[in-house]
Amino acid sequence: MENKSKVLVWDLPTRVFHWVLVISFLTAYFTSEGEHLRSIHVLAGYNVALMIIFRLIWGLVGTRYARFTQFIRSPLAAIRYFKAIKNGDPEHHVGHNPAGALAILALLAFGIATPLTGWLTFSDTMDAGEIHELLGNAFMGLVVIHVIAVVLSSVLHKENLARAMVTGKKEGASTEGIRSARPLVGALLLALVVGFVYSGYGGAKSLLAQQPMFAPLFQDNRLEAGDDYSSADSSEPAKQLVLASAGETKHHDDGDEDEHRENEHHDKESGEKD
Repeated sequence: MENKSKVLVWDLPTRVFHWVLVISFLTAYFTSEGEHLRSIHVLAGYNVALMIIFRLIWGLVGTRYARFTQFIRSPLAAIRYFKAIKNGDPEHHVGHNPAGALAILALLAFGIATPLTGWLTFSDTMDAGEIHELLGNAFMGLVVIHVIAVVLSSVLHKENLARAMVTGKKEGASTEGIRSARPLVGALLLALVVGFVYSGYGGAKSLLAQQPMFAPLFQDNRLEAGDDYSSADSSEPAKQLVLASAGETKHHDDGDEDEHRENEHHDKESGEKD
């Protein structure tokens, strides 16, 4: 029997997908209440949809353990897996175990339906707000169950599954590991996410700038003499400060001009005396 060791199981694109989805969903969920965080909620929701689209594609063309054909099994396989746990002899799987596979399929389904109903509501295509909220809460419930299952599986198998999704490595035979982490695809995916978030940052930035807590982070030096101070986002103290500064500058310039004229007059009188 071949000795077990740490082998590469999760490629970089799969890991990037996993953690970006976690951050995006939690951001969307905790910014769902109130109009003042709507732009951030929508941006995070679109990012969830982007990750799901990528995962569906990567499930067809990705590395060994990322492909759907490797981990999608019948419900009977999940039942056998739970029976083995009950009997104190849990099955070890290098990739996703049967229960985890069902959880992933459910997460993908909610990852499609939740952003879709959000888009339908946000675009005024149809009023799906209540359905969107219901799906979001169910999605969060599924995430909680998934986290609990990961913790239990880590204890049962004496293997840190969360860390494996960071390092990409799990216990297995040398022949069971994948050849490459696909770093180029992972880097491109991360660049796509950064670009997508940055492109939508304008709306989120303007929204955050309206909050007293975050307003100082978004102050800039665009206020100059002659700007339109009637705009709603210009505070009265800022207007007075800039106008006062502009007045002092003008007064200083006028003083310099008077001094220059006086010097010219003095030079002219000296020339006539000579």
